Amino acid sequence: MSLTLERDRFVETMTEQAEIGATDGGGLHRLALSEEDREIRDWFRDQLEALEIPVRVDEFGNMFGRREGTNPDAAPVLVGSHLDSQPFGGIYDGALGVIAPLELLRTLEEEGIETDHPIEIVNWTNEEGSRFQPAMQGSGVWVGAHDLETEYERTDADGVRLVDELERIGYRGDLPAEPQEEYEAYLELHVEQGPYLELNETDVGVVTGVVGFFWGAITFYGEADHSGPTPMHFRNDALVAAADVITQVRRIPGTLGERTVGTVGYVDVEPNSINIIPDEVTITFGFRDPDDEIVEEAKARVLAEAAAAAEREGVDWEWEERHRSASVDFSDACIDAVQSSADDLELDSMRLYSGAGHDAVHMTDVCDTSMVFTVSEDGKSHNEDEYTSWEDCYSGANTLANAVCRLAGAEFDP
Repeated sequence: MSLTLERDRFVETMTEQAEIGATDGGGLHRLALSEEDREIRDWFRDQLEALEIPVRVDEFGNMFGRREGTNPDAAPVLVGSHLDSQPFGGIYDGALGVIAPLELLRTLEEEGIETDHPIEIVNWTNEEGSRFQPAMQGSGVWVGAHDLETEYERTDADGVRLVDELERIGYRGDLPAEPQEEYEAYLELHVEQGPYLELNETDVGVVTGVVGFFWGAITFYGEADHSGPTPMHFRNDALVAAADVITQVRRIPGTLGERTVGTVGYVDVEPNSINIIPDEVTITFGFRDPDDEIVEEAKARVLAEAAAAAEREGVDWEWEERHRSASVDFSDACIDAVQSSADDLELDSMRLYSGAGHDAVHMTDVCDTSMVFTVSEDGKSHNEDEYTSWEDCYSGANTLANAVCRLAGAEFDP
């Protein structure tokens, strides 16, 4: 026997949440601790309180709702994701992972299904990291990966402090931002944000871990000069050196691993004038792969390329590490719960690594963890073209629901 959620209500709730921060292009602009974030948090609280589930808010704004189990000594199963979005992002990223467990709680209540373990739903603060950095901030503070006071002082592009925004929207809670007890497991549903499920014509993904990644920045220092009279062999062009490295960041992954990816996502050119040879250029670069050694090899190759490019152009250079996250392997117990649930629902599934970071990465420090992925059509995410069909959303939601019931010891045999 498998639990099935009420499809029409699930779709209706997904559609309703997407109206808060909706964009003209059919996407979502709901940045962390914005007015739109306050509105969706209020809405989420209302949904839980309608189920007579009390809401707890910790000092970093993480929101928890708990449906008690029948065993007072059993550790809770935590399930959820985030309700903040990227700037002009999609309506599924994060929100799907909160709405699906909300619908699970509704279904358990309606059908009078008890669980041995309590089930807790969570909305993590600032998973996206688009307004305040770093990403996965709320879960990072909660598990002790980030210092609370340090994160309070983070500012957005306008210099506004995170802690001030938490207070302004009314979501700086009183509870300590840390686990108050042991947890049995954590599960998270998310759109894949990549092409593999669609390419393999698969309904759901059983996520076995998350790739490791590295972010760094390189700055080249040349000499500004007139772009007309200055001969080519007299130039010390910082942008040419940077361009050589950008090309290598694109090429290096193809020489290392099937899942290796590399990106230059930011370029700052000074003085950035059509008639002046650039004298200072900063680029960011990043690599991801399930194998941490491959990530380190890619980084080493880029730095060697930077040194060679600087020498060719006669410029100085320096670099800094921005972020490093080791790859994570999820627990067999949670992976098996997801796999068994997909099998019982007769859904085609495949096992895969996540190419993006999620709050589940931090949760591996607290308890057994895994994720469920749904299809991202054309692999698109973090933009308004992000799309997952309602049928695929529903398949992922039912897989998550049954996996949670397995781990929580539902009174029926899922």
